[in-house]
Amino acid sequence: MKIIDITERSQWDDFITSHEEANFLQSWDFYEFHKARGKTVVRRAIVEDEDNSIIAAYAGVVETAKRGKYMAIAGGPILDWDNKEVVNEIFADIRRAGQKTGCVFVRVRPQLPLSDKSIQLMRTLGLKKAPMYLSVEYAGILDLTKTKEEILAEASQGFRRKLRKAEKADIEVSANAKKRSIEEFCKLEKKHAERQKYVAFSDSFLTKQFEAFAKNDEVLIYTAKKDGEILAQNFIIFYGAEASYHYGVSSQLGTKYSAAPLLHMEAMDEARKRGCTRYNLWGIVEPCEKTHRFYGVSEFKRSFGCEELRYTPAHDMILSPIKYQITKIVETARKKIRHV
Repeated sequence: MKIIDITERSQWDDFITSHEEANFLQSWDFYEFHKARGKTVVRRAIVEDEDNSIIAAYAGVVETAKRGKYMAIAGGPILDWDNKEVVNEIFADIRRAGQKTGCVFVRVRPQLPLSDKSIQLMRTLGLKKAPMYLSVEYAGILDLTKTKEEILAEASQGFRRKLRKAEKADIEVSANAKKRSIEEFCKLEKKHAERQKYVAFSDSFLTKQFEAFAKNDEVLIYTAKKDGEILAQNFIIFYGAEASYHYGVSSQLGTKYSAAPLLHMEAMDEARKRGCTRYNLWGIVEPCEKTHRFYGVSEFKRSFGCEELRYTPAHDMILSPIKYQITKIVETARKKIRHV
């Protein structure tokens, strides 16, 4: 075995998508997006000496903060977690990559279901639970091997009622990857953020992300309109076995007409056509966390009748203990203030 940088998209994506648990967080194009942001990107893999076939891989992005640089590895590494030799080798390389790029720490949120065994593994590898999350750690998942009728039968009565209401409201639904759609999405997101009192992503952030995935037909913007007015839009990414509800925005009128369920059902139909076997509704919070800012949207996602999947939470590989203490203090306070 040897560890190398991967420079070919097809080699990378062929390996990542061969793993059922993987999603766009470790896709080639997600890191093309980060490169477009001017970030340093690391793509490393353990390969067989004979034919350079990949047996383990991780992609990370180096982020810069006032308290120091860190590397974020969301949804990775991708590997056989039962192969201790490979696990140890890949984490040793992650440490080297973090040191080489001058990072204070490396934050890893593996695509690994939460269990006592997974937490013990993180400890054995010398990682500490992170004070802040990295990407989604608790997600709502729908099984797309089920038919639309089966999914609706397991959804709440309230969800089915909203869907029927939308279907009767003469709402026009479209899906495309055109520049105009992301421009409309950015405008609606600003209004949505103002109404829901959160900080909106910049137009540049959303557009660059959209363009990275659109280049290889991995994204669609779903739009619901009534009488020419946009009610709601969903930003859906299709990668490997998973379709991901990455972002969603709506207008006040969209809430009135319950347009969002209609968009999700359309996206699920497209996901099945593309061979996806699950639909990731993305982050949810505990039912008891009523003060959490994502409580309302979490209850909406639960109304689909989704399975609740807990990933092993983000853990930090600490490379500079003294500087890391500043990060820990700042992020612990920030998490409390933001109610996340």
